[in-house]
Amino acid sequence: MVPAVCGGVVQVSGLGELSVNPSSSKVTELPFVINLALSTLIVIYAAARVLQIFPAKFPMLALVSLHVLPPLVFSFIHGALFYRIRGIVTFLALGVIVGNILENLGVRTGFPFGHYYFTELMGPKLLVVPIMLGLAYTGMAYLSWTLARLILRELRNLDGANVLFVPLLASCIMVAWDFSMDPIWATVLHGWIWLQGGVYFGVPATNFLGWYLTVYIIYQLFALYLRRTPVGPTRWPSRYWRLAVIFYGVSATGNILLTIPRAGPTVVYDPAGTAWKVSNITAASASVSIFVMGAFALLAWIRVKDRNSIIRGQGAV
Repeated sequence: MVPAVCGGVVQVSGLGELSVNPSSSKVTELPFVINLALSTLIVIYAAARVLQIFPAKFPMLALVSLHVLPPLVFSFIHGALFYRIRGIVTFLALGVIVGNILENLGVRTGFPFGHYYFTELMGPKLLVVPIMLGLAYTGMAYLSWTLARLILRELRNLDGANVLFVPLLASCIMVAWDFSMDPIWATVLHGWIWLQGGVYFGVPATNFLGWYLTVYIIYQLFALYLRRTPVGPTRWPSRYWRLAVIFYGVSATGNILLTIPRAGPTVVYDPAGTAWKVSNITAASASVSIFVMGAFALLAWIRVKDRNSIIRGQGAV
């Protein structure tokens, strides 16, 4: 079920060949098997976000895997249709390599995120960084990148100012995700520990600056790659783009579910000794998810509402 794009043909295992003419104005239908696979991955991820409400009833590593792997597989399948196999592999490789390098640098030196270390919560590590964390960069990074391209109406080969603007906006969208998640995974779940605590529910502000720098490097390198490498057929139907927006929106909705009262401590402490109410942390996460992540998702959704604007790519809506 892995799609490959060769010239004007999209090859889908088990489905045969679907002819595509990139210069045609005709919209290519999304193959049923691809639509089913992408939709199923969204459902699996949504289920994982529901299961996180009951962390004591499921192995934490299994929950972490269900948070990380569906976005990763979704990104590979979805991205292969637009960027071809080589393009999406390049994107995913950049995410894993750059993310792991800077996270390992951060743990050892404090740059660029601040001083912290990872616990055993997320499973096996590559050097001092959990393997799952390195993979977590790629799935959500792809979704954030796709939303940025939609918002800026940049659905063809990147050129001009958008080689810079798309990475800048995509970095904001990705950091919004971390802004909603970091206090929960650090201060509440103790997946990683900030040695000196921080002003944002135990997380230092340097973490978000470091995140922005890290994902910006990933995006900018990929944007430069795309300047030299043409993408695949750009005329996929509106549903193709909406699936990526829905996935990002499901992630935001999952954070809102955390506000549901459940068993566990009502107050947690960071290493600096500051007490934080869990209800305040989850409320802040929900607020970011609604008003920041939700705003990005809504704007991207509006961009794909007009099917003709997708066909035109860079044309005005």
